[in-house]
Order: sequence, then C-alpha cells, then structure tokens
Amino acid sequence: MSKLEGRSKSDLIARFLGKNGAASGGGRAAGAAVQPTQTRVSQAFTRFDHHPGYQKILVPKVAADRFGVPNPFFKVHEGIAGATTRVGGRELINFANYNYLGLNGHPSVNQAASDAILRYGTTPSASRLVAGERPVQQELEQALAALYEVEDCVVFVSGHATNVTTIGYLFGPKDLILHDSLIHNSVLEGARLSGATRRSFPHNDAAALDAILAEVRPRFERVLIVIEGLYSMDGDIPDLPAFIDIKRRHAAFLMVDEAHSLGVLGQSGRGLREHFGVAGKDVDIWMGTLSKTLASCGGYIAGERALVEHLKYAAPGFVYSVGISPPLAAASLEALRIMLAEPQRVHQLRARTGQFLQRMQEYGINTGYAQGYAVVPVITGSSIKAGKLSEQMFQAGVNAQPIIYPAVEEKAARLRFFFSAMHSEEQITTTCELLRKLVG
Repeated sequence: MSKLEGRSKSDLIARFLGKNGAASGGGRAAGAAVQPTQTRVSQAFTRFDHHPGYQKILVPKVAADRFGVPNPFFKVHEGIAGATTRVGGRELINFANYNYLGLNGHPSVNQAASDAILRYGTTPSASRLVAGERPVQQELEQALAALYEVEDCVVFVSGHATNVTTIGYLFGPKDLILHDSLIHNSVLEGARLSGATRRSFPHNDAAALDAILAEVRPRFERVLIVIEGLYSMDGDIPDLPAFIDIKRRHAAFLMVDEAHSLGVLGQSGRGLREHFGVAGKDVDIWMGTLSKTLASCGGYIAGERALVEHLKYAAPGFVYSVGISPPLAAASLEALRIMLAEPQRVHQLRARTGQFLQRMQEYGINTGYAQGYAVVPVITGSSIKAGKLSEQMFQAGVNAQPIIYPAVEEKAARLRFFFSAMHSEEQITTTCELLRKLVG
C-alpha cells in the first residue's frame, strides 16, 4: 500500500482546509445566541471550500505536493502560442497549443483582425438577432459552408457552447444520443441538457454501434450519433464511411466534431471528409471550432439550411448570446484562406508528427492509439509520473502538458503532444532524445 493509499481523503485535504479552521466544523462559541428564525444547515452545504467538487480537486494537488511535483497548470506564456513559447523569460519548444498550421500570429491574419477592429470595433455588442449582422460574420459562414459543400453555416462564440446548445436544443426526452466513449465533454453536457437518453459505444467501434442500434432504435424518435474527426486525447480518427452507412441504415443523424481535424486531415486540410473522399452532405451536422487551425475563438455548425436557420432563430446559445466579434471572424476567415492556398502547411504538419511518432515507436515508448495526425500522447500510467515527466521536460526546455485523472483513467495518464507545421526537424529530434532519456 502506498503512503497516499494509507491516508483518508479528509487527511489529505486537512492542510488545505484545516489550517484556517475550514475543516474543523467552525462551531459557534459557547453561549452564543441563536437567531430563532435562522435555519440550521450543515457547513457542507454553505461553504464552497466544503463543496465535494472542490475537495476532489484538492486530492491530486496534495498528492503532487507530497511527491514534490510543481503545479503544471496555468503557466503564464509571454508571447504567441506557437512552436515555441516564452515562460518566465525562457524560450521553450512548445507542444501545448493547437496552432496546427502556424496561423496564429501570421501577419495576414493579424492584419485582417486589425482592419476589422478599425472598421467595426472589438464587439458586436449584442446578439446578432438583435444587433444585426456584420459582413465579415456572413463571409466566414459562407466560406465554411463552401468548405464542406453544404448549404449553410452558423458561427457561435464558443466551441464548447456550440456543442452544448446545438445538441441540448435539437434533441429531447424521447430521443437517443449515441456517442464514442472518448467523446469531448461538450457533447456530454449537451446530451445532459437535452434530456435525451444517452449511451456510449466503445471507442471507434462501428460494429458495436450497429449492434446497439439494431436492438434499441425502435424505442426512440430521433437518434443522434456523435463522433470526432480527430480524437484530441489519443490522436486517432474514426472510419467515417462505416458510420455514414450505419446512420443511413438506422435512420439516424450523424454529427462529426471537427475541432481537431480541420486543417489536419486531407490533402488540403479540409478535414475528415476529404481524408475519406465523402460528400459533405453525407454527414448531417458538421461541427468545428475556430480556436485551433483557424487562429481565433468560437465554433460553428454546418449543414442543410433548415438546420442552420433553426439554430439561428431558436437555439439559446445563439439567440441569447452576443455574436462573434468581428476581428475574430476576420482572423478565422483569413486563416481559412491561407490554409486552402498553402496546402504545404498541412503536409509539413503531418511530416513533423510522423517523425515524432516513428521515433517514439522505435524507442518503445507507449503512444496509445496515435496515428500521426497532429496529436500524440505519451502514456505514463500514473498521474504522478505524468506530472514529474512534464516538470522534467519543462526544466530541460520543452513544454508538454500532463493529462491526469480524472480527465483520463489513472492508468491512462499521459503527456499530450500537439504539433505545428512550424516545428523544425531539429526541435522534434531534441524532444525525442529527451523523452528517450527520461522515459526509455
């Protein structure tokens, strides 16, 4: 039994809650008067430091402290998030951001945002339903719809909120939502909001999904299947044609979250559909984000016009939310144009990721499901090991963030490497040799 296993949860958090009396119960002083109208309620329900969610967060903090692992989160970066970064005045090789094609900070993208600020200011100030449209917002939506070869597109101010409000609004208690077991939190939150029955299927297992639908499809009205174009924890992709076939045979909707696959998959970065050579209309709901390849912030839904108009006029996350800021829309629009005009960026990204993955495999380092598409995990098998490895690499000049329990199972704790077309061969080699020294 480890030292940590031998201690209770309350023991572990005592130093955080007990020093100031927060865990002691804080009883009233002897003889103190009690107001007759005051309800007696346990402090567990009246203090945020007693909230079970907060106490759960404290447990790994205490564990890390006991093992001498500094907090790896919320480091302050002093410049552009790219292939390198600066923290505390030190320049590091950076694998902890989504600047896949190196378009964050690109001069043309910056100029487009700057021009939009001069013309429109920094905010649309209200919902687009209330405050009206700006041409750049419409141009971005039209460009994204053209990218997928579908009828229309709507842009939201947050990628997470895009999934939550779209799924939460379109589906209800008589419906079924089926999703990959490794699906993003935003999909789970949207499903919870909808009130629909939710069920997961094993990761990338189309046959298992088919079997579930064969058994339960008649019990529900609408059925939604949700998969990701590129799984950001593991770096693998689904068999899109197989899922399209299943959704057709079982009369279901198929939604693909392209947050991490746009700009990464396909010869020109058009994503999962280009990778497999399928028509955009073969998928009912295309979802993506603007914060990764497209160097901005927000999310989008692309598909048939009825879907998009429905969301624009009725989805709470669009109707009751401010519209996307014009400079953000302009930045994404310009980034999209550059992506399509310079496909060599996509090829470079794939080459750098492939170089890293091949070296890791040669060194016998566990990279999980990774297939060489922009994301590669290095599985450590424990949260403490992941935290220690991240700190060792940081001290050696490489920034790679740990993913620990409960974000993943304890045995699946890892460092996660995100690649950029701007990474050099030398930077990849340096990082691989460091990992070989520390892990191999």
